[in-house]
Order: sequence, then C-alpha cells, then structure tokens
Amino acid sequence: MITDKSVKELEGSRAALTVTIDGAAIEEEYAKRLQKYAKELTIPGFRKGKTPASVIERKFGDAIREEAVYEMIDKSLQEAVKELPEEERPLPFESPLLKEDDLEKPFRKDSPITYTVEYDVTPKVELPSAYTGLEVSTPVFEVTDKDIDARIEELRDRMAVVRKKDGEVKSGDIVTVSYAEVDKDGNVTGEKRDDFSFTVGTGYNFFKIDDDVIGMKAGDRKTVEKTYKEEDHVPGYEGKTILLAIELKEAKEKILPDVDDEFAEDVKEEYKSVADLRAGIKAEFEKTLEEVQKNIKSETLISKICSEVEITVPESMIRSQLDSRYRNMARQSGISTNQFDMFLKQQGIDKDAFLASYRDEELRTLKAQFVLDKIAKTEDFPVDEEEVTKRAEESLKNVPESERDSYLSIIRDDLRFEKVIPFLLEKNTFHEGKKYSYYDYMSGAFQADQEAEGAKEEGQAN
Repeated sequence: MITDKSVKELEGSRAALTVTIDGAAIEEEYAKRLQKYAKELTIPGFRKGKTPASVIERKFGDAIREEAVYEMIDKSLQEAVKELPEEERPLPFESPLLKEDDLEKPFRKDSPITYTVEYDVTPKVELPSAYTGLEVSTPVFEVTDKDIDARIEELRDRMAVVRKKDGEVKSGDIVTVSYAEVDKDGNVTGEKRDDFSFTVGTGYNFFKIDDDVIGMKAGDRKTVEKTYKEEDHVPGYEGKTILLAIELKEAKEKILPDVDDEFAEDVKEEYKSVADLRAGIKAEFEKTLEEVQKNIKSETLISKICSEVEITVPESMIRSQLDSRYRNMARQSGISTNQFDMFLKQQGIDKDAFLASYRDEELRTLKAQFVLDKIAKTEDFPVDEEEVTKRAEESLKNVPESERDSYLSIIRDDLRFEKVIPFLLEKNTFHEGKKYSYYDYMSGAFQADQEAEGAKEEGQAN
C-alpha cells in the first residue's frame, strides 16, 4: 500500500510526515466500495441490490473515489506511524493535521496519492554539559523550642474546657454577637447578622470587630465607628467609615489544661512526661521537615539544570495539561466542569484567562519532566528485574499476554525514572542558605520569601 514515506522536522517540536499510496491499493478499495453501494443503493429502474456497478460508477464515481482515497489515507497513516521510531511519532494529545491543499485533485484512476500530515512530537532535549558536580544553596529548616511551644499551645487549645462567663470579654474568648450597619439614628442601613460566633483575636469576622468587643459583657450593646483601609481586607468597604451597632449575646472562656505529665499522657498514651511530649513533637516535626528539605533541594537543583536547557514544549501537550488541571479543580470542588464553567462566569472570570494564569507553572513542570527523563535515559540506571516482576504482578493482571512486553518496558522506564532524583541529590553539593523554623514553613512565611525572591530574580532578568 505505501510506496514511500519520509519525515521532516519542523519548528516548535512538530514534524511533517509525507506518505505515498500505491494507485493499485486505492483502486482495490474503490472497487470494494462500488460493490458495497451496488448492493445497498436503490436506483430507479433497478431492484435494490441489482444495480450494475457501472451505473453506480457513472452516477457517483467521483464521490466514491474520494471516499476511498480518504479511507486509504487513514489506513496508511496508521501503518506508517507504527513503523516510525518513537521520537518521530505523533503525540497523542491531538490528531495529525492533513495538509489537504497539497493533495492533487480531482483524484484520478490508477494514480498514486501523496499526502502530508503535520503533528506534535516529543521535544528534543540537549542536556547541559554538567548536571552533576553542581553547587546549590538551599534554605535550611530546623525545629526550634518556639515551634514546640507553639504546638503545645495548639494542643492545649484543642483540649481546653469551654465554659460560659459573665465577666468582661478578653482575647481568646468565644463570643456570640449580633451586629448591623446603622445610621446616626440607629436605623439599619446595610449589612446585618444575628447570633454570629467567633473567637476574639482571630480576625475571623467580616467587620473586624475583635478589639471592639473586648471589655464588653453578655447583654452589652454599643455602637462603634469603623474606618477600613485596603489592608483590612473588608471587600466593598475599603476607604469607608461606617457606624456598626454591636450586641454581645454570650461569652465563653477557654480553660486551658496545665502542661504537666498528665497532660502529656492525655496527648498520647506513650508519653509519660512533658519531656517525652516535647521529644515526640520534635521528632514529628523533624520527619516532616526532612521530606520538605529533600523536595526543596530537588526542586532547586532541577530548576538550575532546566535553566541551562532550551526545550520547545508542544502546544497540544500544554493544553492537555491545563485541561487536566481544570478538570481536577472542578473535581476537588465537588462539582462538574460545566458547573465550574458557570461559577467562573458568575465571578466574571474568563476561562481562557484563568487557564493562562497556570500556563507558566505547567510549562515548568513539563520541561522538568523532559529533562529528568533524558537524564534517566542517558544514565541508563540498572533495573532490578525482581522489582519489575513484582510490579508487573500487581498491575498487569488483566493485560493480554501479547501486550505484556510493552508494559514491562514501561515499568522498567518508570523504575529508571525513580532513580533520577536520588542520583542528582547524591552527585551534587548543597550549601546551607537562610534558616527557617517549622512554623515559618507551615505559616507561609517561607513561601512568601520564595515568591518575593522569585519575583526579584524575574525582574532582574527582564
């Protein structure tokens, strides 16, 4: 069927595959279709299935020949792609685009057909001259006494006894209030809410009235003047001054347990003393930070290596990643993608602009995957065949025997890929950078520093 084929590399990680189909193969397909339509079509003057092929050909020959050609293009394309090396095959994220303008029409009897399709291919990756022996500075995380103290206070708060109080409200108390935006005569003019509860000092209330309720008692009423700045984060009230009527309906106080050996044992049975409790918290935090440190080292190193690599990631792959992210966001929100579409519209958010905001992040992720995959292939890490067999037993139970070899090859590639990060961590040197505590990481202070540093570097680059 195929008499010739060739692949031409294009810009942007794309390729053009040109295929020539033998004229005899097209004629064979054309003849089959003539016979098929002769049996199926009803032509005036002939019984169904008795129309001569010559009559069908005279009336519909050009259309049937075109249909046969496109059928043969489809079949030959599948055949040609199977014979291509992996790096020249189309990526699965979109169908190859047929360059119809290059087809010679109308299609003629016994004439070969040459067609071209364009498609995305796996990007070529040229690794930097060195991806080992590098020196990288990364943040250092440590567990401080303040971290442990903060955790103990969290545990005390969680195990506190709450009781009603008649005295003045102080920070940390739980209050129930009713409030309303009013005019100078006390008439309600805006936002109003009844029986709203919050913990004083947390700021978890719309009008930020924590300081205003301190000193009040159950049953007290007061009207306060509130002026809101941009940093107060009260949507719709920035720069405004309002009067707010507040009624304290109820106040409760937390009775925190003493930090003693009994408290430690209540936290966890194996803790017999406060010293055991502090040691346990420290060990728990250190285990968390060990994984954090490892991830940050690998991310920083990969970023450094990728900065030396030029890769054109195909647009179809980026779109696929963004679409997958969008579906995951909807799923995590517990709604369908159509409902997520509607939600964005209600918020006045354009879907394309929303997805575009994640483009750079997905691009970095894809680029890193290509670089790590190239390192895995370059290093050709040895694979434990016992591990291959173990994974195959777990995942290939329902795979036909004829397909097992290809799946086993994928498993081996996965095992090699898993060795890349440990290899890079071992073969490069890391220097201690700025120090952060456990709660610096958990509170977002570390992340804020990283974002500020990233923005600074981007500004310098521009």
